[in-house]
Amino acid sequence: MEELNAGDTAFILISAAMVLLMTPGLAFFYGGMTRAKSVLNMMMMSFIALAAVPVVWVLWGYSMAFGSEGTGGFFAGFDMLGLSGMTPDSMSGTIPEFAFSGFQMMFAIITVALISGAVADRTRFGTWALFTVLWVTLVYFPVAHNVWGGGWIAENIGPIDFAGGTAVHINAGAAALALVIVIGKRIGFNKDPMRPHNLPFVVLGAALLWFGWFGFNAGSQLAADGVAAAMLLNTTVATGAAILGWLVVELIRDKAATTLGAASGAIAGLVAVTPSGASISPLGAIAIGALAGVACALAVGLKYKLGYDDSLDVVGVHMVGGLVGSILIGVFASSTFGGTGGLLEGAGFGLLGTQTAASLLVLAYSFVVTFALGWILDKTLGFRIPEEDEITGVDLTTHAETAYEFFATGGSGQKKAPAAVGAPVDGKVNA
Repeated sequence: MEELNAGDTAFILISAAMVLLMTPGLAFFYGGMTRAKSVLNMMMMSFIALAAVPVVWVLWGYSMAFGSEGTGGFFAGFDMLGLSGMTPDSMSGTIPEFAFSGFQMMFAIITVALISGAVADRTRFGTWALFTVLWVTLVYFPVAHNVWGGGWIAENIGPIDFAGGTAVHINAGAAALALVIVIGKRIGFNKDPMRPHNLPFVVLGAALLWFGWFGFNAGSQLAADGVAAAMLLNTTVATGAAILGWLVVELIRDKAATTLGAASGAIAGLVAVTPSGASISPLGAIAIGALAGVACALAVGLKYKLGYDDSLDVVGVHMVGGLVGSILIGVFASSTFGGTGGLLEGAGFGLLGTQTAASLLVLAYSFVVTFALGWILDKTLGFRIPEEDEITGVDLTTHAETAYEFFATGGSGQKKAPAAVGAPVDGKVNA
């Protein structure tokens, strides 16, 4: 057994805290992108993941994903339910197993929270809370075990996924696509304007996500070493390149470089470098980031052509960005960094085929299981709020509160305060 490394341990504890911060950051990012009458519900969909997933992780999630019952299976087993057998002296490499478990728990939290943006404005909160628990159990834990915990994909395909291109982003993006097909389109989709209500929230959320992503990516090395440092550098340059790629698309297509585009481009770059950053050079990171920015900027418009209502572009950014970052490892991988070269080093198509196969397998599994789970919940509990509640606003009808109260101030002669955002006024909605 390896001895405890205090530096590695401190690094992972800090990285875990940074990854935890990403979920509140996601709440701001998604909350700003919704309409004013739905912002609190959108944030609550992230916060319920913060509440439910840690409990599930301790009870059975860690055991399913990283338990000690053999390798090569669909999930690890149930030998560590309730973290049975784990003590402060238990080790995972050079760090305490509690530190490893806590770090991986943060990934489970944000992965299911990512899906929520696709079904903004129209989802029953109670059903979403139950979906959160069932989805991480049936989809995330098995996929995490298959990719990182010695499961079937790791044993038989052996892809490179340093920090979650398949397990997190393709997984969440495919689930988002399945869920929007089950739940259906928002009222007025592709007819009424549904612009972000608070772009400063979006930028704040993107900034918090970018900051936390250094823990997400560099921390996945599980050691404070040169690979973690390279991952930090590659994360930065890939993200910058993706912003530039997205803005170029906007300038050519729309004649304007938007704040929303810059923030979305940043997320696209972060997604793409997540699986690849430890296997590519900084020049490769720039190339993958730029390609992801362009691809995701083009992909977000597909929902209007294909008719699926992915409210906040989870499919276009996370699924597409995850596919770009995961598959292009087969092109840009550097033997200097990852030990395995890609097409550009003349290593042939082997790694490209491996990355493609693993990516598509995770995509298919997540889509099929999520569709089945969403369909069952929709037919039993109902996944969508009533039409009148959607028109009024899910904040007011579900949570009995609104994000903004516009009351006049002054003396006794003040005018009657306007209705809360989303409330009916003379038969119309105050949106």
